[in-house]
Amino acid sequence: MLEGFKVIEMATYIAAPAAGGIMADWGADVIKVEPLGGCPMRKFYASAMTDDYPDNPVSALDNRGKRAIAVNTGTQEGRDIVRQLVADADVFLTNVRPSQLKEQGLDFDTLKHINPKLVYASVTGFGLEGEEADKPGFDTAAFMAKSGFGWMMTPKGSSPAPLRTAAGDHITGIATASGILAALLKAQKSGEGCLVESSLLRSAAYAVGCDYGTWLRYGRVARSRPREEAIVAINNYYLTSDEHWLFINARPGEPDWPDVARATSLEHLIDDERFGSLRDRRKNGVELIALLDAAFASKTLEEWKPLLDAAGLIWSPVQNFEQAYNDPQMHAAGVFVDMPKTDGTSYKNIASPIRFSNESTDPKGVLPEIGQDTMAVLDDLGLDEETRARYLEAKVIGQYSE
Repeated sequence: MLEGFKVIEMATYIAAPAAGGIMADWGADVIKVEPLGGCPMRKFYASAMTDDYPDNPVSALDNRGKRAIAVNTGTQEGRDIVRQLVADADVFLTNVRPSQLKEQGLDFDTLKHINPKLVYASVTGFGLEGEEADKPGFDTAAFMAKSGFGWMMTPKGSSPAPLRTAAGDHITGIATASGILAALLKAQKSGEGCLVESSLLRSAAYAVGCDYGTWLRYGRVARSRPREEAIVAINNYYLTSDEHWLFINARPGEPDWPDVARATSLEHLIDDERFGSLRDRRKNGVELIALLDAAFASKTLEEWKPLLDAAGLIWSPVQNFEQAYNDPQMHAAGVFVDMPKTDGTSYKNIASPIRFSNESTDPKGVLPEIGQDTMAVLDDLGLDEETRARYLEAKVIGQYSE
């Protein structure tokens, strides 16, 4: 889908590389500019202190199919290399702090004069303006904590739990990729590039925007509660007799209540005055949840499946990764892909979030090593062998050697 587009990605960790990784899966030529020591995510499993973690599925997810070059942008020559790369690129993608980019002459205002059609995508923790624009921010701090997302997701009376690895980063990566594509459309029509600004903070607020918008408009919002005290009894988790959790999801206004009651053999509750209206069911929610708990505990998950499906209810079993991987629908939806390795073998990894009817979105290549493509990319730029050797000796660039 993006064949012929050139993306220069000068970014580490996950949120920005995720956007580049999606575009690489879709066919873009993504050149990953790394420090000489590489992106820290290349050492994601180092703390395990073991050799039992081959490959690197975390780094591969966001960096497969890219061309990797190692450049020391702390040197003038290194910065010049990046500017040369940008001269004929479609996109420059970065999560380097704004002050450092300005100091190095790699900010939007500088690069747009080199390439007026350039789409310049900035990914930060807290945005490009304000006192905290230059503050470092992972998804746990910016996406989860500061934005209000984590508070909203924490049941009343419970302690906040850390966000799982890169969940907020990947949401922000998806948002960033969509913003880049919109800007590319404009650039193709007008010949004019623009700054695409995404942040963990803004993505988080949007992700929980239904609740946030309610609070902004009315000054109040219904917080999550422990499942035994859920506001809507038929929007809740229930445990089956063989100890599998399932989640049942009622539509707004609870038009599904009679169907739920009949499917669970609680049809006598439909006319019960305690549960006659939406307001009544919320007022007596703890009692209703207890009755539904007993009902769901009377059958196995396999017994519940045809009953809930026949009632047309919105529901799903709560699955761990192994159960999800063995679920045929996960494969039918294209969730998993084969991640190629340099030795010609592969292992399973996660697909990028979109697929198209007539184009492959499978990985376009392996996870490149640090500096694997440095010499080839610089040769394309016209840097002769003598200059490349001099830069390598001066640690302006790095290259992969087995």
